[in-house]
Amino acid sequence: MIWKEPIDLDQLNFLPPSMANWMGIRFSDWTADSLSATMPVDERTRQPMGILHGGASVVLAESLGSVASTLIIDTNKYTAVGLEINANHLRPVRSGIVTGVSRLIHQGSKTHVWDIRISNDKGKLVCISRLTVAIIPAQS
Repeated sequence: MIWKEPIDLDQLNFLPPSMANWMGIRFSDWTADSLSATMPVDERTRQPMGILHGGASVVLAESLGSVASTLIIDTNKYTAVGLEINANHLRPVRSGIVTGVSRLIHQGSKTHVWDIRISNDKGKLVCISRLTVAIIPAQS
């Protein structure tokens, strides 16, 4: 298991107000090596053409990877911050819920790399993203 301790999803869903909260992102599941979250496809996350905004998918991916990194570091000493993200948008989504699943690719002392796969509510892949997270000293 990559996590320091079992994950309390209720606690994750009551983090301080942020973009993820505003967009309706909810942490939904975890396994020994993954963290998942859902996001509605609605007026907050669609672009003017009526499909899921690519930026919304990136927010879901970065939220998943950044929180996941936070769950595997000593937060008394370090902070996890996004360093680089890319995303390939594979299929449009007009409504429903998308689910992102993050899995650790690399865990170094200064960087983590996450693979995040986002699927629609039929299980079809919508977006593949890779996030590099910098592990920096915590501010005192």
